[in-house]
Amino acid sequence: MLTYKESGVDIDKANRFVDWIKKRVPGIGFFSGMYNLNDKQYLVATTDGVGTKLKIAQLFNRHTTVGIDLVAMNVNDIITCGAKPIFFLDYIAIGKINLSIMKQIMEGIIKGCKQAKCKLLGGETAEMPGVYENDEYDLAGFSCGIVDKDKIITGKNVVSGDEIIGLYSSGLHSNGYSLIRKIFSPQELKKLLPLGILEPTKIYVNQILRLLQQFKPNKEIKAIVNITGGGFYDNIVRVMNKNTKAVIYKDSWKPQKIFNIIQQQGKVPVKEMYRVFNMGIGMVLIVSPTVTKRVLNFINSQGIVIGKIIDSNTSKPEVVIV
Repeated sequence: MLTYKESGVDIDKANRFVDWIKKRVPGIGFFSGMYNLNDKQYLVATTDGVGTKLKIAQLFNRHTTVGIDLVAMNVNDIITCGAKPIFFLDYIAIGKINLSIMKQIMEGIIKGCKQAKCKLLGGETAEMPGVYENDEYDLAGFSCGIVDKDKIITGKNVVSGDEIIGLYSSGLHSNGYSLIRKIFSPQELKKLLPLGILEPTKIYVNQILRLLQQFKPNKEIKAIVNITGGGFYDNIVRVMNKNTKAVIYKDSWKPQKIFNIIQQQGKVPVKEMYRVFNMGIGMVLIVSPTVTKRVLNFINSQGIVIGKIIDSNTSKPEVVIV
């Protein structure tokens, strides 16, 4: 049986580091940071990368989609508080500039920004021989959005009885690849290409913004959760309140085939799968039960009810998957 920690990624240690930062820099810890712009608006900012999915792109010399991943990993965090992404910047570090690779990466970034309807404002390219091999590279992105103060979504109104709607993912998105690379040999990874191992992360910006035009933030759409690093367990709790529990019914949807292959090949425990991967659900909405049916009709088969919020006797919010 394999775990994420055994592949070299320690989520618990990363969480302890974030907790340490929170004690010294109050106000951080949500999916993105907020800056008080004026009496009516917040600027919302985030930074993220693609992670070791890049190693697979480099292994098979396929670089056309990782730029979309880079944009998605940032703007999908921005949208969780109801903010509209307004611009994006990229940072590319590479051992030696390869124009073919760079152009492929940039085409993906440009495409991702068009999907998110945010402006590519600029970036930085760093040629770093001695740090990276010639065609080896890493990517980081930075995004900024804006939201009216009376429309910002934080999860403060999440209560027992609210329902949880999952929006389907395009597949693995950009998390869990260190575990994947531990489980599969390069030859086995090649066989997974047709199953979407390099499928780009879905960008939810336009879907969420349309929802927020139809449903009231905080009253009807009470929380939005990006199922990214930490999976269901470490992300949903960010928007929950004390004495509440999120119950996720894993049989309410069917994950893509690739998740089953990963679990079986690596003998990964079920709980670990839901902590490492999105399991086919890339974004979660916590909504008032009075609007659940209307929301499902609005998203038009792009999501499903996957759980609910119930009362809990514990002071800390928790997530259980049954």
